[in-house]
Amino acid sequence: MSDPGTVAVDQFLPHPPVKVWRALTDSDLLGRWLMPNDSAPVVGHRFTFRTDPRPGQDFDGTVHCEVLDLDPPRLLRWAWRGGRLDTVVTWTLVPEGRGTRLFLVHAGFDPDDPLQVRTRDLLGGGWRSHVLSRLHHLLTQTP
Repeated sequence: MSDPGTVAVDQFLPHPPVKVWRALTDSDLLGRWLMPNDSAPVVGHRFTFRTDPRPGQDFDGTVHCEVLDLDPPRLLRWAWRGGRLDTVVTWTLVPEGRGTRLFLVHAGFDPDDPLQVRTRDLLGGGWRSHVLSRLHHLLTQTP
């Protein structure tokens, strides 16, 4: 049984972990496939992602983040806060053949809060459908 407060996704990327890691931790590359940001791969660094506001989801378009954990090129964990959300996104990279198995866990949604359940479903669908495919496309286009 899955945790109703968590989105979990894994995807194989035919690129080495070091290349995937760079796309997760280089602010410019991250902005090309996820959202504009001012991130830095330093534990304790606070940064923001900016996107379109969603007033119906109690979201002003800014995701407030903090780097919580960093183990290059294996693990990256961010606090992910916006609106009523206070969640954590964890990226785990595992070498697999000539590529990388990328695991994403976005945890901390309150399954008893209808707004957070809708947000979890929207974000989960986005992570699964277009966000990770945009990452794959960026990796394919970037030397």
